[in-house]
Amino acid sequence: MSSAVQIKPKTAVQKSKASSPLPCSPEPATKPQPKPSDKLNPKTIDPFGTPSRTPSAFAAMYAKGGIPCRLVHGSVKHRLKWECLPETVPFDPLLVTLAEGLRETKHPYTFVSKEGFKELLMVEGAAEKTIPLLPRLVPVLKAALAHSDDEVFERGLDALVQLSAVVGPSLNDHLKHLLTNLSRRLMDKKFKEKITVALQKLEQYGGKATVAIIKSKIPTYCSISS
Repeated sequence: MSSAVQIKPKTAVQKSKASSPLPCSPEPATKPQPKPSDKLNPKTIDPFGTPSRTPSAFAAMYAKGGIPCRLVHGSVKHRLKWECLPETVPFDPLLVTLAEGLRETKHPYTFVSKEGFKELLMVEGAAEKTIPLLPRLVPVLKAALAHSDDEVFERGLDALVQLSAVVGPSLNDHLKHLLTNLSRRLMDKKFKEKITVALQKLEQYGGKATVAIIKSKIPTYCSISS
């Protein structure tokens, strides 16, 4: 009798152990929610996360700390803080890499690439540093102008005008490669005015020869001098 009494609780313990999860088989851990500040620091990106796509040259360099500027949040608007004077930064390959970043759709890549591209073109002597890079910059800007995302297209269009203001007529030899995408978007009412203004700026900075180039792709364009 006494032995039977001892067996029953022992059996109950065995059943409870069998029903409980094994220590080596924990339930799937819940992925922690990222902090808002994590997005601003590439080092906090989850290395075990599933990549959505192959990162652009810009995203890859930014993640490695290769972009010599960072985003600074202000109470009214954001700004860039350069680790060194932009005048001392080699344009090759940074300007091309920043242009690559125009196709990004996530913060802070979108802001850093747009502002970095603009500010780098504003430094003294930017023209002589930029003109040799045009054969590499134009295909990158063309890709931004062909992007399905409206904001990417707008960043590409702004960058094109900024580039034209710096290099002037030197852009004319490459302009025809960029106008096809502008012609397509011109059919969209929400972009018609912005594209028209951009074409006028291209003519202003590129000179009279620009008009014939624009009309070859966009016959309906009206010159600012007519």
